[in-house]
Amino acid sequence: MPEIALTDDAVEKPDDGALFAALGPRSVVLVGMMGSGKSSIGRRLAARLAVPFVDADGEIEEAAGMSIAEIFEQHGEPYFRAGEARVIARLLDHAPRVLATGGGAFMNRDTRAAIRQKGVSVWLKAELEVLMKRIKRRGDRPLLKTDDPAATLTALMAERYPVYAEADLTVLSRDVPHEAIVDEIVAALRQHIAAHGGGS
Repeated sequence: MPEIALTDDAVEKPDDGALFAALGPRSVVLVGMMGSGKSSIGRRLAARLAVPFVDADGEIEEAAGMSIAEIFEQHGEPYFRAGEARVIARLLDHAPRVLATGGGAFMNRDTRAAIRQKGVSVWLKAELEVLMKRIKRRGDRPLLKTDDPAATLTALMAERYPVYAEADLTVLSRDVPHEAIVDEIVAALRQHIAAHGGGS
């Protein structure tokens, strides 16, 4: 999918509520690496479209009664991924909403199929430097608790980016105000609906 990076002149702001109505029962599903801004941008996008925002990681933690880091430590990644797939499948049944997914969620073939059927996926694509700058502010990333987080992140990007590229839309996440990214997502969604009539 082409990357979307529109100028201010290209971004219009008509009735965004009507835009989401055109999606019908489908959710907007944000995918991408940790640090790409899925949660912070997702909250703003949901507010713009006047629909609920749900963070899949938060739902997983609530269901498990422990943090994701604790789930990884006590049960391992396969256990977490299985639970993640179940939670996202359930969340997609309660549309429309803006749904932020964990960095590894879209790697699950069944999850990708469910998102394709019940949502419009948006890849928030970010460069390594941007991700590292954001991730350094937090210490709760289980997959980056290694001797060389940058090398680990680079390897994850090499593995995941070809799969993320299967998303319906790609928007560049970079160091600009979040509202600018939201504007670009809304513009991309409008183009997608015009081309596909609300389907993916």
